Parts: sequence; C-alpha cells; structure tokens
Amino acid sequence: MASPTSSTPGSSAKAYRRNPASYAKKLAYDKQFNRKPEQRKKRSQLNTARRKAKRMGMVLSGKDLSHTKQGGLVVEGSASNRARNGHGSNGRLK
Repeated sequence: MASPTSSTPGSSAKAYRRNPASYAKKLAYDKQFNRKPEQRKKRSQLNTARRKAKRMGMVLSGKDLSHTKQGGLVVEGSASNRARNGHGSNGRLK
C-alpha cells in the first residue's frame, strides 16, 4: 500500500484506505504467506544476492533481484518485477 503521505496512491491503496476490514484481511494473509519456509528461503537468497551486488559496486536503486525460471537471479526494474504476479498467461518468474 502507498505511504499515508503519498499524493498519488495506486488503485489498490485507495481501495484498502476505503475498506479497513479488507486491508486487515490482506495483512493477515501476507503474515501467513511470508512465514512459510520456502518464502523465507527465497527472501533470504534475494537479500544475500543484493548485499553481494552492492559490495561489488552495482547501483541497484529502483531495481530488484528476481528469480528466473532456470533458477538464477537477474536484476530488473522493480515495477516490472512486482507487476508480474501470475495472472493469465503471464508467469510468476522471468
């Protein structure tokens, strides 16, 4: 959700601001999802790779590391990485 001070919140942020019960439900789901062992392992891999890339001098502002279908990691724009959420023919991995 966009920050409370955002002047241009996205459509999801607007919907959650109008419906606090829905936002609470989302937070509960996210809490359960993020505690799964496979999700913790994935997050740990990304954090480790990001730290290593920064030590090597890569500029990562506005960029994310994401998993590929082959199992590797690739640097890509955060907007395109976070928009790829598996709807329709659009897969979750790059």
